[in-house]
Amino acid sequence: MLTDEFRYKILKLVQEKPDISQRELAKALGISLGKANFCLKSLIDVGLLKVSNFRNSKNKLAYMYVLTPKGIEEKAGITMRFLKYKMQEYENLQSEIEELRGAVGELANEEKK
Repeated sequence: MLTDEFRYKILKLVQEKPDISQRELAKALGISLGKANFCLKSLIDVGLLKVSNFRNSKNKLAYMYVLTPKGIEEKAGITMRFLKYKMQEYENLQSEIEELRGAVGELANEEKK
């Protein structure tokens, strides 16, 4: 099962560069070529992406990935969920940083005594 993070990143990359190769996608995501292939097939199977061959390409194995209307809608939803998740993560990190600063301050005060 694809996480929202991977779905978001794949849909974003494909929207930005429809002619992205699976190898380029795998490298950008830091995953294996096989996993990139699996992820793309999964998104195609659920109707978020469609794929077509380049008609005038010298390389007849080249494909173009296009977000479907359902894919565009899903990307918007994923983007919102991903943003909320990252904002919560950011807030948690800020709280942790403040706690650590407080602990360091207390230690510094104890050493001065």
